[in-house]
Amino acid sequence: MEDVTDAGIYARESSYLDRHVQLGAASGRVLSVTFPERPDDDAEADHPVLDRIFEYLDGLEEITFDDVQVALTVPTDQRAVLESVREIPYGDQVTVDTLARMTSGLDHEDEDDVILVRTALDQNPAPILIPDHRVRDGPSAAPPTVEQKLRSLEEL
Repeated sequence: MEDVTDAGIYARESSYLDRHVQLGAASGRVLSVTFPERPDDDAEADHPVLDRIFEYLDGLEEITFDDVQVALTVPTDQRAVLESVREIPYGDQVTVDTLARMTSGLDHEDEDDVILVRTALDQNPAPILIPDHRVRDGPSAAPPTVEQKLRSLEEL
């Protein structure tokens, strides 16, 4: 991915999602992806990551975000879970149990570790880029209607 050093808020309206896709970026990294009904007043429309997100939402071809740098400002244990989520391929889905197995240092049979996985998914700062909608029985940081549309897009 090209180095994008402009910091700011960027948003565009998605007719597919019936809401805006808004991202925060700084120092070449995405800080957040949200889905407001109305974007921030100072949001700009042009950003290369937004272009990629909208290509993904078009659903015409498989788009990945492996090369997009996401600044994960979450606790280290949650970061490990979210990094594992990024490994789930487009069009595939896993369970919370499987995600715990995929994450180094976690035990899928330990209730605290399962809670950690669910908390990390719920607090995911960048849905779509970190595709929590691919975890079938876990929470998503995206609104439920957005999560369902993303799952539908990938035929999950």
